[in-house]
Amino acid sequence: LRDDIDGILVRVNSPGGGVAASQEIYEKIKDIRDNSDKPIVVSMSSIATSGGYYVSIGADSILANPGTITGSIGVIIRGNNLSELLDKIGIKFETIKSGVFKDILSPDKPLSEEGRVLLQGLIDESYKQFTEAVAEGRNLPVEEVRKFADGRIFTGTQAKELGLVDEVGDEFVARELAAKMVNIDPKIQPLTFG
Repeated sequence: LRDDIDGILVRVNSPGGGVAASQEIYEKIKDIRDNSDKPIVVSMSSIATSGGYYVSIGADSILANPGTITGSIGVIIRGNNLSELLDKIGIKFETIKSGVFKDILSPDKPLSEEGRVLLQGLIDESYKQFTEAVAEGRNLPVEEVRKFADGRIFTGTQAKELGLVDEVGDEFVARELAAKMVNIDPKIQPLTFG
């Protein structure tokens, strides 16, 4: 990291996304936190759910606005079964595949029981990784995290009560906190953030 950077403020405004991308950002933030003396503060904007929350838990401190929507700790995969509609309008898919599961969520057929078991195993493993990361990042027992890690969302105020965020405050409060963490008086020395 650059020597002219004393601390890092991360502004999160995201409903989430793919598991792997969220994990990569989380791991990078966590790596900086664990291997440098530069504190990292997350400031949540309107929304920081699912993957947006995942990336936040690697920081030293998390702030959310009272009305920030956060949480949604969970994993989902969806497919569309349009087979009845396709039959009605006479559309048929011709599929050539290398393995029985290659078209597992194809919209032209129902999901098989074997496919459902396979996908549930994938979801369960990703969920385990997510809840364990939340437990570690927020210093909570994983059993406690799983009590509310069922996809539900929270306001910033509710998230603070659960221990998912450290403080309720806006971006300016987050900037002041980051300044204090690096021993800068924001009233004397102006803060610049890129």
